[in-house]
Amino acid sequence: MYESVTIRRLDAFVYRCPIDRPVATSFGIMRDRPAVFVRVEDADGGFGWGEIFANWPAAGAEHRANLLMKDIAHLVLGTRIEHPRELFQKLETETRIRAIQCGELGPFRQVTAGLDIALWDLFARRAGVPLGRFLNSAAADSVPAYASGIHIAGAEELIGAAREKGFLSFKVKVGFDLEQDAAATRAISQSLQSEERLFTDANQAWDLPAAKTFVDRLSGSEIGWLEEPLPVDAPEDDWRALAAASGIPLAGGENIAGFAEFKSAMSVGALSIYQPDVAKWGGVTGCYDVARQAIRAGYTYCPHFLGGGIGLLASAQLLAAVGGSGLLEVDINPNPLRDAIADADGSVGSGWWQISNAPGLGIEELPASLAEFETLRTSQSL
Repeated sequence: MYESVTIRRLDAFVYRCPIDRPVATSFGIMRDRPAVFVRVEDADGGFGWGEIFANWPAAGAEHRANLLMKDIAHLVLGTRIEHPRELFQKLETETRIRAIQCGELGPFRQVTAGLDIALWDLFARRAGVPLGRFLNSAAADSVPAYASGIHIAGAEELIGAAREKGFLSFKVKVGFDLEQDAAATRAISQSLQSEERLFTDANQAWDLPAAKTFVDRLSGSEIGWLEEPLPVDAPEDDWRALAAASGIPLAGGENIAGFAEFKSAMSVGALSIYQPDVAKWGGVTGCYDVARQAIRAGYTYCPHFLGGGIGLLASAQLLAAVGGSGLLEVDINPNPLRDAIADADGSVGSGWWQISNAPGLGIEELPASLAEFETLRTSQSL
């Protein structure tokens, strides 16, 4: 099924797009929208595109591109690859000690994830099929989607705008003022139209007593899930206690990294919805395996993503391949780095995201309109 490839060139493109309205979370504010896109080319001229997580820290985008070229590229260039998951396994092994030594496990994992996405795109393009069908010949042609990135303080306006775009499900960011957030969430849940759903995301804002208070305040409300109510490294007993006390299913996974770590989370049993982020850890290789494991265990897989267009397309293809009842996360805040590549306005209808039939992720080259936002372009080749 697979023909081997030898990687001969790597390109990284860093962008920063100014925004009029900052994107606020419980732990910080994004004052621009960054993205790091990576292109992998083989010895025959075949290529694939990936995306490296770059939202945080604020100065992280350029750092990750430099990390790719100065610490990782030599492990990739000239490597012969028989199967797309081989590069992920190689880099996880060969960068581990250096990542520990410099205290940068996250950035190394994120660069590895972006390269993995690009390699799967390359292989799927060579096969002439969309990435989802390359992973699973029975992949869906469309997946349910929800509107994300909605600050609770401006939720009424943003939900209305998302509704006009065709969304039927919405996720609001909470974790700012507990009582105000709870009251606003309850009011929104009561105002939803038929077939609409509401989710909440606290971005690790609370301790156990605060999280319990929030779910108590929403008792009787129809909330689809509560995402990351506790820090990811909170004691397992806290997670179990909250799950037992909550009438709202708990979700998480964007800040879990590693097969063993996901296995451990599933053994705890607190989460009902698993949300690995394709550009943050695992790429296609890791997220596909974790998602299938979650489905087999009776959980729901909902890919997490809040970045540029390449990662969004990869997330959609993954969900199409994995299946289940999960939804695709689609940030609705203005972001040309997303919309120029994966335009939700043309992809969402009646709450469903249409999957492209183009080979791989469907990207030939980056749109020329992004040039004004470029802050760094760097490459290495044999």
